[in-house]
Amino acid sequence: MDLTPRFIDIHVVQPVPYANLNRDDTNSVKTMLYGDALRTRISSQSWKRATREHFQHTLGDNALRTRRIGERVAEVLRERGWDEALADRAGAHVAAGSSIKWEVAKGKDKQPITNKVLTNALIYLPEEAVEELADIAETHKDALTTDFTGKGKSKPESALKGKIDKVLLKKNGVINLFGRMLAEVDQAGVDGAVQVAHAFTTHTTEVELDYFAAVDDVTQAKGDETGSGHMGTAEFSTGTFYRFATIDLKELTKNLSDDSDIGRQAARELAGQFLLSFIESLPQAKKNSTAPHTLPHLVHLAVRSDRPLSFAAAFEEPVRSAEHGGYVGRSVEGIDAYAKAANTLLGPDRVLHAAHAALHFDKLEHLGERHPSFDTLITTALNVALAEAQQ
Repeated sequence: MDLTPRFIDIHVVQPVPYANLNRDDTNSVKTMLYGDALRTRISSQSWKRATREHFQHTLGDNALRTRRIGERVAEVLRERGWDEALADRAGAHVAAGSSIKWEVAKGKDKQPITNKVLTNALIYLPEEAVEELADIAETHKDALTTDFTGKGKSKPESALKGKIDKVLLKKNGVINLFGRMLAEVDQAGVDGAVQVAHAFTTHTTEVELDYFAAVDDVTQAKGDETGSGHMGTAEFSTGTFYRFATIDLKELTKNLSDDSDIGRQAARELAGQFLLSFIESLPQAKKNSTAPHTLPHLVHLAVRSDRPLSFAAAFEEPVRSAEHGGYVGRSVEGIDAYAKAANTLLGPDRVLHAAHAALHFDKLEHLGERHPSFDTLITTALNVALAEAQQ
């Protein structure tokens, strides 16, 4: 069996107090039925976005996901001193110049907005690539004579047709890590090197309705009316969540296309920052009214040679609260017990490294060595996972 490090799995147990971190289209708490028990759920997209934003903020390696690339380019051109109308026209030519289908945006009155062109698909590219698109517009400034009005049966052709796609192929760290779906442009797609599961509570939960009222300050001061200025309800829940993600080191290395020492260092930096961002990030919905800024009580990292392994099945039977209340302790025990059973079943050789960091659990026997901090936990795992590449 090939025992080359391939995957870094991260398992997290995190309690979250009264909150609604990820709402559905009706502002309700997201839920799931698992093991015939209702759980609170936070979608993978929600936590992945929170992780990506933390990742970008920390590394300063930003990417832009938008249908409004033309407007963004127009902003840059105006900053360079372009006339507003010409900058807007240039932005429209940029947006219409790629292989992606496009349309002229409409205002609230349903009428087309001249030179406000939207791509039909979200473009995802490094932030600095916007400057390159602006440079292309600068080079062909004299050819940008056509307005995009949205009127007439035929669409005008961009003067930049065929000159934009090469910029849309550009990547940076966040794209190499999280991937990119852009089928409309040949070779622009990037397979993500990370996989993120939906987070869910290890135990049964119930959604709570919070009744609230807002006071009208003038009415209160005058005392001439009774009642509140506004009343409503909002949904919240509480729970201990199990979170799981994995990094495919082989896919990340392929995306970087660099086997040099610089490429290996880049892989280490990206993988390490992803793990830390996944640990520290939190979706932001309702943060101003709940401030649910907790830390994970347990983080377990495993370097595997064979395949990722989620421990979600440890909670198919929902955890029951401890004698004096609380779900964290028994959830952590469930992780420890499931790791023992799964690794025995698959064979211990597939786990090349296992370790954990925790707030106050001293008797975890099957999650590897305990580290005092998340930083040392991540560093140790990366040393093992990338050791072969560094030799």
